Amino acid sequence: MANQMLKNIEAGKAMDMAALVAYQEGQIVSRTLTQNTAVSITLFAFDQGEEISTHESRGDALVYVLDGEAAITIGETAHAVKAGQSIVMPANIAHAVKAAGRFKMLLVVVFPGR
Repeated sequence: MANQMLKNIEAGKAMDMAALVAYQEGQIVSRTLTQNTAVSITLFAFDQGEEISTHESRGDALVYVLDGEAAITIGETAHAVKAGQSIVMPANIAHAVKAAGRFKMLLVVVFPGR
């Protein structure tokens, strides 16, 4: 697969996405699958209580929870998002992610065209 745009993931093989990133005590672990001017795809594993503080992104961000549960705040609204569920954090709206317990997510950010 010479010019594979996805990295840190094996092509042509079915896999368990949650197994591609491991929990580590007191940390947020990430595994970038691709990142460019159009899209960013990253796997995350959050230990309990770990968080990404309030910030904004210039792209729409889709969170798909692979394991556990997250407390996701978008603007002033808090959401409990569990394994198998997803939520979109719109571009240019403040948002934050906190682990209610250990949790894993797939984050896809789609950036606006130039």
